[in-house]
Amino acid sequence: MQIIGLSLRVTLTAVLIACLIGLPLGAALALARFPGRGPVIIVFNALMGLPPVVAGLIVYLMLSRTGPLGDLGLLFTPEAMILAQVVLILPIVVSLTRSVVEDIWAEYREQLQSLGAGRLRAVPTLLWDGRVSLLTGVLAGFGRASAEVGAVLVVGGNIAGHTRTMTTAITLETNRGNLGLAVALGIILLTLTLTLNAAAWGAGQWARGRLG
Repeated sequence: MQIIGLSLRVTLTAVLIACLIGLPLGAALALARFPGRGPVIIVFNALMGLPPVVAGLIVYLMLSRTGPLGDLGLLFTPEAMILAQVVLILPIVVSLTRSVVEDIWAEYREQLQSLGAGRLRAVPTLLWDGRVSLLTGVLAGFGRASAEVGAVLVVGGNIAGHTRTMTTAITLETNRGNLGLAVALGIILLTLTLTLNAAAWGAGQWARGRLG
């Protein structure tokens, strides 16, 4: 139960932080026009495939004693694991949000501008209007974070009772030959993911029914 609780706390917190940053950032990137916008979009799209161990290494270097955030003492803590997962999730949320908002803006631009809403002022409206589609990005981020091993292992250390999550525990118990516990944790992880996706799908269907 401690492993499951920590896994959920780390993943859900990382998803929340990534959404708080990524949704407005992705919307602003979709609507703003500035020099270098194209390369910025390319970078975020490329970072969607960032290898988890690389993300873990980046966070490790930042939090190590010689790193810029070393004085915080966050290495090998749940907070470091949350930060590593935010690095993985954020590009997904930003890129998918940008794509959704660009499509909605192209469809409703004239109507919004006639109501006096400029590009940036229209961000809340566009995010709300695209909430069903944006849920896909959030779920993609959750799936990437909940199934991640490399980054949390690098920055968390897989310390029993402190930073051991379901994915790292599955890896450890499989290597030990304790397949019963590994399979049980795998089933729980899969069940949680399916339950969340089913709930999100149901909410999306309900929202589409109301909008239709």
